[in-house]
Amino acid sequence: MTAPTRATRLDAQHPGDGEAWLDLCRRWEVLQEPFLRTLFTTFPPVRGPLQLLRRIGTAEALRLARFLLLPAKRMGEELFGGEGVRLLLAGNAVHADIPVTSPVSGAYGWLLAMLGQHFGFPVPVDGSGGLADALARRAEAAGARLHTGERVEHVAVSGGRVRSVHTAAGTTVRVRRAVIADVSAPTLYRDLLPPDAVPSWVHRDLDRFAWDTPVVKLDWALDGPIPWRTPEVGGAGTVHVGRGEDGLVRWSAVIESRRLPESPFLLVGQMTTADPSRSPAGTESAWAYTHLPRGVDDPPSADELARRAEGVLERFAPGFGARVRHRTVQRPSDLQDADPNLVHGTINRGTAQLFQQLVFRPVPGLGRPETPVGGLYLGSSSAHPGGGVHGACGWFAARAALRAHGRAGLLHRAATSAVLELLQRSGRE
Repeated sequence: MTAPTRATRLDAQHPGDGEAWLDLCRRWEVLQEPFLRTLFTTFPPVRGPLQLLRRIGTAEALRLARFLLLPAKRMGEELFGGEGVRLLLAGNAVHADIPVTSPVSGAYGWLLAMLGQHFGFPVPVDGSGGLADALARRAEAAGARLHTGERVEHVAVSGGRVRSVHTAAGTTVRVRRAVIADVSAPTLYRDLLPPDAVPSWVHRDLDRFAWDTPVVKLDWALDGPIPWRTPEVGGAGTVHVGRGEDGLVRWSAVIESRRLPESPFLLVGQMTTADPSRSPAGTESAWAYTHLPRGVDDPPSADELARRAEGVLERFAPGFGARVRHRTVQRPSDLQDADPNLVHGTINRGTAQLFQQLVFRPVPGLGRPETPVGGLYLGSSSAHPGGGVHGACGWFAARAALRAHGRAGLLHRAATSAVLELLQRSGRE
């Protein structure tokens, strides 16, 4: 949907909201390049903020800083009069594990809403495994050798530098230049490295490391489209389901208070709608995920939350259950079994809340891909800027590794360097 078309519909819901949406889009067009440059660069960022200052001036930069710190609920109330468009911000904000009343949640909502408005939410043809397959083909074409299915057991360190990587299958890889670890920060520092290779302050800070909220994911094969009460919803690849604006506040509060929500908020993907290759014509391949409270990841709670999630869908799409031909529930334990990096069924390798973002990710003092061990770099979403399909965490780690050997200009040929990605997974990469 184009911005003018969306603006017309928003204005019909609440006069003035259409023009306010267009104002927000125009702000994005001005700020997009320097903002993304600032966000997707290692700390401390320099060029992005300078470009922003030159473009908008100091006074406007202060207003922007306040804007980015706003909770999603407050941002929506300041910008719009109607609930519909405020839900666009709030629904996108809770793609992360940040309550809509918490600082910086508005920035997440604004960023995802603007990316969706200008670029859509694209998906790989035939499934998300296509991303990994494409990266593998690119690496192999550049001369890399990929080995998967071997769990890394430990990383040897001597003289303050990484020396070798050892797998459970008995493979030893001698390190010539660098290791990029695509694992969670606690796994790297506590499980893979020798205890004496990591400064004591890292271990102390990791005691306060906060995971994001566990995920319960449902997958369905349907013999027809989801029968939404509002037919227009059937054309969307990504749908936010279940709560109004105040309902999202209550849902977040229930999650944060470690209780099971009666009526969970769902992020729903209509995958055949987005990519017709996913299932036969006339059918739908769909999934949804929602969150358990932190510390609650047992199978009975996950099963009960899945039941409640399907009840929510039935309310918004009467007859949904009758169209389900096959159903799979992935509990937190199932997600971790499939990928040991998804600890407790968390998908972001650490909360995205402000106290564990930017220079505080994964812990204060380690806000860059470099680690206290020479030649070892953290390239997972435990590092800045966190989770997503942007690949920035690995990009930063690869740049740092190449720069250390005077080869940053050859980043597009990074697969030919002696950088080993530690893939701590049990399944296909």
